[in-house]
Amino acid sequence: MATRTIGRWGSEATVFACLAGVLAGTLLRSAGPAWMVLAGTVVIGLSLTLGNIVVPVIIRREVPWDRVSLATGLYSAGMNVGSMATLLGTGPLAAAVGWRWALALWGVLAVVGMTYWLALVRRRLREAPGGQSNSSESGPVSGQKAPTARSAGGRPVPQFRRVMWLLVIAFSGQSAGYFTTTTWLPTILADSQGLDTAGSGATASLFQVAAIVGALGVPLLAARTRPWVPMAVVAVLWLSLPLGLLLAPDAYTLWSLTGGVAQGGGFTAIFSIIARMAGNDSEAASGSAFVQTGGYLAATIAPPFAGWLHTTTEGWTAPVLLVLAATLAFTIAGLLAARASVQRPSAEAG
Repeated sequence: MATRTIGRWGSEATVFACLAGVLAGTLLRSAGPAWMVLAGTVVIGLSLTLGNIVVPVIIRREVPWDRVSLATGLYSAGMNVGSMATLLGTGPLAAAVGWRWALALWGVLAVVGMTYWLALVRRRLREAPGGQSNSSESGPVSGQKAPTARSAGGRPVPQFRRVMWLLVIAFSGQSAGYFTTTTWLPTILADSQGLDTAGSGATASLFQVAAIVGALGVPLLAARTRPWVPMAVVAVLWLSLPLGLLLAPDAYTLWSLTGGVAQGGGFTAIFSIIARMAGNDSEAASGSAFVQTGGYLAATIAPPFAGWLHTTTEGWTAPVLLVLAATLAFTIAGLLAARASVQRPSAEAG
């Protein structure tokens, strides 16, 4: 649905629809009983999907090819900052003004985003010749055109599709590991380390905060090393989380930090590859939608499956092994995708 929306309305209108939907869902779930809370959450989820798919399209179009990782990292870091702000701020707001107003007040951020976006689009229309937007599928507006993703020597190539399949596997591992850890890490720490609710929650929150380091660290590392190196570093950090919990559980704070850096960096690394590989807006949208569909299906299945494993085995070893399997999938597929994406520009340069 998001891909069709982008194709019919364009990227700018899709971003505005995303923000408007988030605002509508926020107001809806703050206005009524429990069923309205759920309905508003569904509206927000559908709207956010538009944003998830269209942002790589805009990054590919607007950002010079060698800065795609940095732009993706800033976007990912922004999401983590926003998540932490609302997680930390909603409780005090609810205590001060009630839970309905606490939820509704976050809609102000959507209003700010919509206002800025409208002003940006209006300025683009005024500056463009003939009143047409500068947006195009030919390349970034900065003038530095991205390498073409669908042709090598004038011939269509299957490499783009192969890399997208690898990224589906990598993002499935990333999403399964992230959502399983987010769901169960506080309980694992409470059961295995004897932490109270506040202690386990605070330690698990490090997993979220550290993602900002990973999101910004990957593009900085990519600028100074071969493109596959950031993916390899992220893979090692991801693997350290389940292996650490299995082999040295007393160092759970360290593993929460390394795993958090990995989950922020993994998102950036994967979606940077999509933006670099796509040759036009349509490919960026279809590739992003394809990868996220597979990844979020895995994210839907993994946490309850981990809970079933815990109930069946009466322990946390099996769920942690599930996270290990997910991170191994990310490692293998991510490294293969990073290597394949590096080959494209050099092949086309000649």
